[in-house]
Amino acid sequence: MKKLIICLLCISIFFIDIYFEKNFPKIRFVSIKSNKRPVGKNLKILQISDVHNKKFPRENRSLLKKIEKIKPDVIVITGDLIDGKTKNFENTYSFVEQLVKFNANTYFVSGNHEWRNKNMKSFMNGIEERNLIVLNNANTTFSKEKNSINICGIDDPYSNHEEAYKAFEKIDKGNFTVLLSHSPDIIMKGKNLPVDLILCGHTHGGQVRLPLIGAIVVPGQGLFPKYDKGMFKVWKDTILYIDSGLGTSVWPLRFFNRSQMSLITIEGQI
Repeated sequence: MKKLIICLLCISIFFIDIYFEKNFPKIRFVSIKSNKRPVGKNLKILQISDVHNKKFPRENRSLLKKIEKIKPDVIVITGDLIDGKTKNFENTYSFVEQLVKFNANTYFVSGNHEWRNKNMKSFMNGIEERNLIVLNNANTTFSKEKNSINICGIDDPYSNHEEAYKAFEKIDKGNFTVLLSHSPDIIMKGKNLPVDLILCGHTHGGQVRLPLIGAIVVPGQGLFPKYDKGMFKVWKDTILYIDSGLGTSVWPLRFFNRSQMSLITIEGQI
């Protein structure tokens, strides 16, 4: 009887943990230093990835309050706002409207699930009508206190829609440059692109992680992948940052991998 009770207790804790990790996201704080930014002129970028049309408790209100509280300078969405099987986009449209209401400087690049969805064209029209800025194979600049950064975006490299040369057309290479790419596959397809920071999603951090080991499997990298979650140095001086995202796909669970957004602060240094 004792063994049965212990077994049932462990199972209960396991499912409670999965529910918590899926439905109560955290904000991960990341700091990156660069001599391309003036000292004391920090810039905050909130990265949101892999929502997969997820609706959080209380109609997303708690999630949106977290975003409003941290007051990012820029919001970037690195793909898979919807799932490949999503038919009704109203939840995602509502989420986008709130983000743009908080901050008009909200940018988006497509992921493989947008491309997988048979109503992609309608969805893309819908988010553009709601003033979400789409940067598929394009770039723009963002300025704060007379200091600018380049924000470049590529369409999803996992499904072979990237055109990297278009993403960097006519940029000022003296500015700090951020590249939005849904998948980290871009580092295998491109070499030494003129970028300081690459922000990706796609991997979900593996969704299920093991202590001291990390992700078991992620799409495109197989078992025990190298680029699963967090910060990596690639090429010469480029930083790759992979956010594990807010939603789930295939299996509706997270374990040792709580859903998250990332607030990336770019700090100036001499």
